[in-house]
Amino acid sequence: MASRVGSGAGLDVGGARVAGIVLAAGAGRRYGMPKVLAAEGLWLENAVRALDLGGCDEVFVALGAAIVAVPPPARPLVVERWALGVGESLRASLTQLAPDVAGAVIHLVDLPDVDHRVVAAVLAASRRRSDALVRATYAARPGHPVFLGANHFGRVSQRLTGDVGAGPYLAENTVTYVECGQWASGEDQDTPTA
Repeated sequence: MASRVGSGAGLDVGGARVAGIVLAAGAGRRYGMPKVLAAEGLWLENAVRALDLGGCDEVFVALGAAIVAVPPPARPLVVERWALGVGESLRASLTQLAPDVAGAVIHLVDLPDVDHRVVAAVLAASRRRSDALVRATYAARPGHPVFLGANHFGRVSQRLTGDVGAGPYLAENTVTYVECGQWASGEDQDTPTA
């Protein structure tokens, strides 16, 4: 089930608090090193900046394979069982959020060309509603960031397993897709560039 909107621009995002989470705990086996270290930390800085400038009220970085100092205003969330996969990183991150957040914008560290405009569009489309599910698309291809309303945290967490994130849950529920290809490719970086 899906609904589609344009860029998301101009929608009222209200006053509810939303957390931003950068998933950056993995070892980056295909990449050859933890991606949180890529480009001398520039990818991490870009991801934190996108969430911060895009409208998140607080930003967290899920760390595991490599523990690094995170750029302000982000705060670290250490995922003890990071080796179990992205599902565990997302579950651990959601459980550490304050109980009063309306939702979370989930972003990945390995999307270096995704900036604050994409986050702002996803957040605007969510209207900061605790029942919302919103996902960025790039030329109609689903990607990140994803807004998970807090009403979904428990059910999403129950479905997370191994290296599988929230994708199956999103596929079974009504999601608003926001086209963001005008701003970014949304391509994850799995191999180092020469």
